[in-house]
Amino acid sequence: MNSSLIILTIIGMAAVTYIPRMLPFVMFKGKELPPFIQGVLQNVPFATLGALIFPAALLINEGNLIYGIVGAAAAFIIAFLGANVIIVVIGSIVALSMYSMFI
Repeated sequence: MNSSLIILTIIGMAAVTYIPRMLPFVMFKGKELPPFIQGVLQNVPFATLGALIFPAALLINEGNLIYGIVGAAAAFIIAFLGANVIIVVIGSIVALSMYSMFI
């Protein structure tokens, strides 16, 4: 591959990544979304996190189901309390670390 093709590929990938992220800011600048839509959008990170991680949580640690349930339960409780997504992940890691120390 020549270097000009690589540079064009990088520019193309940057544009494809940037445009969908920039478009909502331009379209909704100065406008406020209805409260229902705001509530839905606030829960998208938790729904995505659950959809991506929950199936794998049940298969973690070579089939030890209780280990996955402890991590998922800790994450659910922390998320239910309204914590930020990163706090949910860190809290789940801490809960699993404490669980593995006592088992």
